[in-house]
Amino acid sequence: MTFRSLLLATTLFALGAHAAHSQSREDVLAQPVLRANVTVAGDLVRIGDVIDNAGPAAGIAIYRAPDLGTVGSLPVAKVIAALRAHQVIGVDTRDLMDITVTRLSRSIEARDIENQVAQALQHRNGLGDAANLTLTFDRDVQTLQLDAASSGALEAVSARFDARSGRFDITFSIGSDSGAASKLRFTGTAVETVEAAVLARGVDSKEVLKASDVIVERRPKSEVGIDVASRERAVGMQVRRQLRAGQALRIADLAKPDLVTRDQAVTLVYESAGLYLTIRGKAIENGTEGDVVSVINLQSKRTVSGVVVGRGQVAVAVPGPRLPAPSEKLNDKISQAAAPVALAANVSAATRNAE
Repeated sequence: MTFRSLLLATTLFALGAHAAHSQSREDVLAQPVLRANVTVAGDLVRIGDVIDNAGPAAGIAIYRAPDLGTVGSLPVAKVIAALRAHQVIGVDTRDLMDITVTRLSRSIEARDIENQVAQALQHRNGLGDAANLTLTFDRDVQTLQLDAASSGALEAVSARFDARSGRFDITFSIGSDSGAASKLRFTGTAVETVEAAVLARGVDSKEVLKASDVIVERRPKSEVGIDVASRERAVGMQVRRQLRAGQALRIADLAKPDLVTRDQAVTLVYESAGLYLTIRGKAIENGTEGDVVSVINLQSKRTVSGVVVGRGQVAVAVPGPRLPAPSEKLNDKISQAAAPVALAANVSAATRNAE
């Protein structure tokens, strides 16, 4: 063999070895490889979802996907059998026993649904703000799982409310990336509620409410009316009549507490410029701050009237001298001289009245 022939043979051998090596490398790279975790957005699991390098068979469906938002498990042996049925062989299982399949979805929480329904109903046919609406659905509202492509906002396309029955019927539309909108319908009843002061126990007439006697609950507005009392307004007030436990308080049920009660020992107070007198007395009737009550002056045994100014205190107004009207001018010397005498007589009479 000549040198030229030997060189040609060597070159051909090298080229053949390189081609064989390249072909072997391509075969390794193209080998199907099983995936341990699979995520799908649709309702079918395809060959291309479970293996890498699926080739032309990638679009073939082999399993139904789990429910929206759930995770399923597939034994590798069953997966390999399904692949072989479609002439996909030589799969590298990586010694896996099972693979997991996750179905993507969009979750809408139950609370979000309730808020959206309330927003659609607020100020409709006499209803108030959404925050004050209590909703009762015909079917329990649970977290919804929608197709992952349903990315649009909940838009109310139909909203009906009957003020007499309290019934509502709301339909929402949710846009999708694929162009097809989903529809959700909810029915039930809506009631407007308000915060009300409610009695924690039964109380008798004239009883003064303590902080422990009053709790706050939401009650239907139609039940408590427009004059419902708040807890801040109720505590420290006196009830006008006997009330039962659990009853919502109205402003008409409350009054300022009596500072003076019938037959109570009280202090009669007379105060004037430069003069302050107190006398013992006994109340003839009940009275709250600002009420005019009758009191017996225990010193003179006379009945006088006064204004309740504090607990057990009644202020007696003693008449002072009458001021002349603008038209009554004292122009003569006789009237001017008589004025001090009349003033002194009035003060003396006032002092006797206080006694």
